[in-house]
Amino acid sequence: MDKNDKIVVLGAAGLVGQNLIVELKAQGYRQLVAIDKHAHNLGVLAQLHPDVTTVLADLAEPGPWREHLRGAARVLQLQAQITGKEAQLFVRNNLDSTKLVLEAVREHQVPFLVHISSSVVNSVADDDYTNTKKAQEKLVLDSGLPCCVLRPTLMFGWFDPKHLGWLSRFMAKVPVFPIPGHGRYMRQPLYNRDFCRIIVKCMERAQPGAIWDIVGDTRIDYVDIIHTIRRVKGLRTPIVHIPYTLFRWLLLGYALFSDKPPFTADQLKALTAGDDFTGVDTEAEFGIRQMPFEDAIRESYCDPRYAHIVLER
Repeated sequence: MDKNDKIVVLGAAGLVGQNLIVELKAQGYRQLVAIDKHAHNLGVLAQLHPDVTTVLADLAEPGPWREHLRGAARVLQLQAQITGKEAQLFVRNNLDSTKLVLEAVREHQVPFLVHISSSVVNSVADDDYTNTKKAQEKLVLDSGLPCCVLRPTLMFGWFDPKHLGWLSRFMAKVPVFPIPGHGRYMRQPLYNRDFCRIIVKCMERAQPGAIWDIVGDTRIDYVDIIHTIRRVKGLRTPIVHIPYTLFRWLLLGYALFSDKPPFTADQLKALTAGDDFTGVDTEAEFGIRQMPFEDAIRESYCDPRYAHIVLER
């Protein structure tokens, strides 16, 4: 690829997209188009990167955004509904948007699409996110378009408005930090900067039909993740274990009063599902050695460049 090639990033204002723009620019790519429907978060991206073309658009609706794919060398598809209380949100933002994107990719004869799926397609979980991500990936693979698929596990890093980012900020505010049950739920968190370097490698390789499961190198229990965040941030918040059932009822109660709950009962169920993912050796396959977990947590939440920037959910 040429560094002047046009690259379109869909869902660019979220966790992966914000990090990916940083990485693409660091690697010298100069013609970047960032499309997202979240006005505030897209504004953050535009302020950080005034040289990037930003487009405010809802990919689940036909519109002028499709013209921005004209002349693109690559489309990087990141958009996804991750949390929500209504099933229709997942259908709209994971499936309806993907159908329109695939139409636009075909119409403008984009040479290659990189689709960001999720490790949940291999999960035993049964929820709206998991089911629509499985269906979304199938739409992409069945399209016949030249594409590859990446399936990352739970991610963390700069700009994270959910997941570990939200938990780290929550811990700094509350008198005690609750843990569901014993907290020994094994996770394989993936540092987003590592993942973005892998996306760029796949974009440059352009191997049609390739599917890679991208798993964090560190196998760590949820409770130990929380202890690591507390240690790295220098917090003294007591960590208190509460019964799983009570924790679930608290989440259900919170969801009654919040349009965008940061952690849902479905996510709690997925946390405790017992998934154990197997992924590609990222160093052998892509030449990407993953950053040690504690170092990545420190960079995510203590680094002066971007650690202070919080996106809206």
